[in-house]
Parts: sequence; C-alpha cells; structure tokens
Amino acid sequence: MTEFNTINNETDAPTKPGEFLTAMGGDRPDDWTVSRRFRGFMPVVVDVETGGLNPQTDALLELAAVLLDVDAQGKIVQVDRIQLHVAPFEGANLDPVSMKINGIDIDHPFRNALSEAEALQQFFQPIRQRLKLNGARRAILVGHNAAFDLAVINAAVARCGNKRNPFHPFSTFDTVTLSALAVGETVLAKALEAIGLEWDSAQAHSALYDAEQTAELFCRIMNAFSKPNGRAPLRAPPVKKSPD
Repeated sequence: MTEFNTINNETDAPTKPGEFLTAMGGDRPDDWTVSRRFRGFMPVVVDVETGGLNPQTDALLELAAVLLDVDAQGKIVQVDRIQLHVAPFEGANLDPVSMKINGIDIDHPFRNALSEAEALQQFFQPIRQRLKLNGARRAILVGHNAAFDLAVINAAVARCGNKRNPFHPFSTFDTVTLSALAVGETVLAKALEAIGLEWDSAQAHSALYDAEQTAELFCRIMNAFSKPNGRAPLRAPPVKKSPD
C-alpha cells in the first residue's frame, strides 16, 4: 500500500496547517487533477465509529479519512490520512451491542479524545486545504455504506453549529455499489478478498483501518475502470466543430 502521512490526536504537538499535505507536484500532468477526474469534486474516503446506529442520538467516537490524489499516470492514489478520537457529546447514547462490536473503551487513559466540536474542526481543516490545492468545489464522501457515515457527520455538524463542512450534503460514492459492479460482492471483507487483498478481522471496526481498506478498494476499482491516462472509460471525446 502507498505510504502516506498520518494526522491524529495522539501526538504530543498539534499538527500545523500544511504539514501533512503531500503535493504530487511536478510529476503530475498540469491538466489532470483528481477534481478534474470527478468534474470539480474531490473524493475523500471516510469511516466513523459510533455508539449506535442513530446519528442523532448515538455518540460519535472515531473519525478517520484517507485523502486521494492522482499520480503522473492519472491513477487515483492515497496520499494522506486523518485519525481522531472523539469524546461522546453530552447526553449521547452508548448502545452496549455497538460498543461490544467496535471495542472502544471511552475511558482509556491514552485515548486523548477531543470534544466533538474540536474534532470536526481538525477533521475538516486538512480536507479543506486539499480542496484548495486541487481547485475542487466540494468534497464527496466515499464510504462503505456511505450514507451512514455522511449522516453521522451531518448530525455532528448540526449539533456543533460548524459552518465549515467541506462535504457535499447528500452526494456520496458508495463502495458497496462499486463492489457489486466490479466483483459481485457487497460485504467489505469479501470485496477486498475478491480483488486479492487481505482483511484483518482483528483490526476491523477501527475507523482508520476501515477507511484505509475502503480507500484501497475504491482506488483499485476506479483505476480498473479508467483509461490508461485516468480518464473515465465511457466518456466520449469532445466533438470538434468544423469551421464554417
């Protein structure tokens, strides 16, 4: 897997704006960016871990994202990642079944959880900077069952009154659908196995691990269904108008 930087809330010093940006720079064709591949939008792979299935009432506990770009051949690649632990908001529900599945100990002394408002701010900042770097209008959330991840983020944004949400309010790229198209599987572990990748069940339900695996799946599928230069395969070339 491509090596890339990690931004998280487990380091001693806070990450400064711009430290984590991996500029693909001069090796990339000037006329081709990830935002051009997606018509002005920028896909960001996201996974959340929560204390239940209700975005309005259940706690947001982990946020993770993998940021994408294109390389010199126009292929989509992973470049940066974000990992944040989040403290349950006041009055949040923690469903025992969900907590058993995700294995999160909210009282762990090394968890270093941020408040929901602070976590959103730190989560959105690098995404917004990469939007600017790529000249993109909005981020599009990529996820496995992406509607849930987006609903959780939107609910947290509403609770905190955050006005800097970079994500499109309802559009997503769902790797469930893409996997069904590409390999005939809808379960993340089975889809990864179908394209030759391993799934570590011991690391599953860590937001960062799930986001990394979903990103690898998304990149593999999108690159397999792209032309050698990264362009969409079925897009017709522009029709040249003959001079009058």
